[in-house]
Amino acid sequence: MRSVSGSGERLLAILGLFSEDTPEWTPEDMMRALGFSRPTLYRYLKTLKDAGYLVSLPQAGYTLGPRVTELDFLMRRSDPLITAADPHLAALAEAFIGSAFVVRFYDQKMLCVASRVSAPEPRSSYPRGRPMPIGKGAVSRAIVAFLPPKDRSALVSDYLDAFVTSGIGSTKEAVLTELKRIRRNRVAIARGEVTPGLVGVAAPILAGDGTPIGALCLSTEQAALTQDRLDALRTAIRDRAEAISDALTQPDARAIA
Repeated sequence: MRSVSGSGERLLAILGLFSEDTPEWTPEDMMRALGFSRPTLYRYLKTLKDAGYLVSLPQAGYTLGPRVTELDFLMRRSDPLITAADPHLAALAEAFIGSAFVVRFYDQKMLCVASRVSAPEPRSSYPRGRPMPIGKGAVSRAIVAFLPPKDRSALVSDYLDAFVTSGIGSTKEAVLTELKRIRRNRVAIARGEVTPGLVGVAAPILAGDGTPIGALCLSTEQAALTQDRLDALRTAIRDRAEAISDALTQPDARAIA
């Protein structure tokens, strides 16, 4: 049961219930999860339904509504990260066969918000909108490596099993050492951790204070990736992630070709 107070928090708590695992909720399940009384819950459900954030399903409960789709459309048009990343995604997809994508990091979640694909039959376990796992994959390491030391240590503790099974260290200290190496190199590589047979190469996108906003990544088939191409991809990802960071923090920065 969650502890929430205030109208705004209650509305957000209801919306926060919906996930890939539980896309539909009955009022009874909501009351058990949130501890709201029936009159309180139905008052907020009506507000969310009238605004289009929820729709009711006959004899089934509630699911997310069309206003969420509308907001997604608006975000695609207005998110400065997507705007800054778009030409770099296009250039990466032209230069390398695979899926180039940009990820936002928020509230311990990593979410693909834009992508360009050049592979004839692209494979991805995490398309736009599906949260990526913390502890596995190049994107996760590129982001976590640039968190402030206290936050980095806490996140590694919380997701230690995932970091260990990814093969970058058998202890917390070993994982943190590898993350420090990634921080120095400003690029992370993962082989087959998120999608079998794919190599992911990612670099952080940073705010002006050096904390991670997200990451730029390209995933490609491991079987077709020579060492020379991997070296070229690693350089391209790092340089273009830095260019995106500069575009977000220094609007007059010159873009790379």
